[in-house]
Order: sequence, then C-alpha cells, then structure tokens
Amino acid sequence: MKESLRKDSAGLLAVAMLCAALIVLLMGPGLRAEPASTSGVPLDQFITEVQKSYHDVQAIRADFTQTYDSGGGSRVESGTVVFARGGRMRWDYREPEKKVFLSNKKEVLLYLPEQSQLNRSSVKESEDYRVPFRLLLSRVDLRKVFSRFEDVNGQFKHPAEDRVIMAYPRHAEKIGYKHVVLEFDPQMDIRRLVITYSDNSVMKFVFSHIARNPRLTASMFELTPPPGTQVINHE
Repeated sequence: MKESLRKDSAGLLAVAMLCAALIVLLMGPGLRAEPASTSGVPLDQFITEVQKSYHDVQAIRADFTQTYDSGGGSRVESGTVVFARGGRMRWDYREPEKKVFLSNKKEVLLYLPEQSQLNRSSVKESEDYRVPFRLLLSRVDLRKVFSRFEDVNGQFKHPAEDRVIMAYPRHAEKIGYKHVVLEFDPQMDIRRLVITYSDNSVMKFVFSHIARNPRLTASMFELTPPPGTQVINHE
C-alpha cells in the first residue's frame, strides 16, 4: 500500500514539475510581446520572443484539465494551478477527487483529504524523480533544456492564431520523456502542453483563464493538515 502511494506521489510530482518547469523557464527578462500572428516568425526567433515576453511576470494562475493516457486507459482530472517565482507552485485538484500538490521551495507536499493523508518529500529528495526539480529554481534558457525544436502546427488541431512546437529534451533516456508539445496563444501564454513519456504514455494539459501576476498570499504555499491526518515522509 505504501509503495503504491509512493509511486502515485512520484508520478504526480514528475508531471507537475515538468509543467511548472516549462512555464517558470519562460519567466526570463525581456518585454511583453503584443498580441500578433507568429506564424511567419522563424522558429528560433519565436523561441527567443517567447522567453522575452515574461519580463514582469512573478506568478501565473490558470484553470487546467489534465488527461493521462496509458495502456489503453485514460484518466481526466481538473482544477486550478498557481506558479510563482522561487520554486513555488500549488495545484488544487477539484475533479474527480480533491487533492493538493504544493511546493514551497523547502518541501513538496501531496495532500489527499478523502484519504486523510499527507505525503511529504524534501526538495532535495524530489530531485531524484524523472523530471529535475532544479529547473524550477533558476532561469534556464530553453535551448539548454531541449536539444531541438520543430514547428508542428499541421499535426494538431488548434486556433489559427496559436503556434504549436515540439521540443526534444537533452538526455531523454535519463529524464524519462521523449518530447513535449507546447501550444502558445498570441500573448505567448501556454494554452496546451503534451508530454510523451519513454513508455509511450501521454500526459496532456489544457490551460484556460490564464492570468499573469495574480494577487497571491504567502499562506497559499503552506499546508497544515487537520488533526488525525496520516503523514508519510518519503526519504
């Protein structure tokens, strides 16, 4: 039972970290791009413009739908996510089961209220999972994370004004996923993220109601479970 919970926790950590890493990676210096068609912009220039568009971004809030396809089965979950600089993030799952995944830079937590259970890992331990947590803690050029990019607009159905690219990670055999598909809207926000893992399972995220620099409180990156909650510390 504990091993099963550990695997479930690790899987959620890996997915959440990659998604947050990709978004936080884009929070580099530069100017916010004006909404415009990017279909004719050379790919390398587009990657540069994406990173430049997040000059004043300190945090992002969005609604999300997450779909996991594996072995002929599919699981769909949804909720709200907040990413903030300094390695902080919070995923509030509402459907079909309520749960909270939280990182406050010192530790990562997975709270399952229906099971009255809290899984806790240190940031250092979390670096052992398939997706390196260190990407959340620093500004890294996307070209240092991915070996190459491709335009794949024609391979996916999407709004005409959006742009879809595929990114291939460096050392894919070590980090556990083959490639990532990112769909950007004209404001350079990530509308969709598709992760294909080494075992050919696929994790898809669709983001909506994206807000930059929402008003946040420090308490939202803290979690104190109610009395009687089982706390599992993963070492």
